[in-house]
Amino acid sequence: MSSVVLRNPNGLSYAVVALLGGNIAFDALLALIDVRGLLADNPYSFDAAVFGPVDLNVAYSMAFTLFVATGIVFIVWFHRLRQNAGVWAPDVPSRGPGWAIGGWFVPIANLWIPRGIAVEIWRASRPDPYEADGARELTLLNGWWTVWVTGTVVDRIATTLYGDADTVSAWTTATWWSLTGFLLNIIAAVLAILVVRRLTSMQHVKATGMIPAA
Repeated sequence: MSSVVLRNPNGLSYAVVALLGGNIAFDALLALIDVRGLLADNPYSFDAAVFGPVDLNVAYSMAFTLFVATGIVFIVWFHRLRQNAGVWAPDVPSRGPGWAIGGWFVPIANLWIPRGIAVEIWRASRPDPYEADGARELTLLNGWWTVWVTGTVVDRIATTLYGDADTVSAWTTATWWSLTGFLLNIIAAVLAILVVRRLTSMQHVKATGMIPAA
């Protein structure tokens, strides 16, 4: 018998949801800052350090800190779900529990490894881990992952464009990419909240033997 025991992910899921909500608020604020720049006749005509009463240096610093905190708590929650999946169906996951942490930090491969682990967690958390996937069963998970990866790529493009921008036109192009990235990040965060709630609920139902909600 495996020495691994089930671990309750409920408390961590509440923390992840709250942190994701904070990320949505900051992304919305930073998106408004981009909109301000795009609507200005001259993007250099306003104080780039403030937005109304908001000190932008503080806002960006807080947003980055919150993003890092969210990533840490999310990965801890994700690893806990992977451990539980190994208890219920040890032959379903194709990678060990350590990959639920390390997979996020492998360059390029982190664009698909965590998604594969999430699918295996999903399957192991079902009443029957070995049944075939239902029609559109993984739509929510796949939608979240697609939007998150797309947003990550768009953010990197925006950062590169800002670094190379030496004209108003180039700055405007970079800002459009940045705004698109923030909007995608907001959508990804909303979908992530739904994924966290769904997977946590599936594991809670399986662990307690409750009748799953419709």
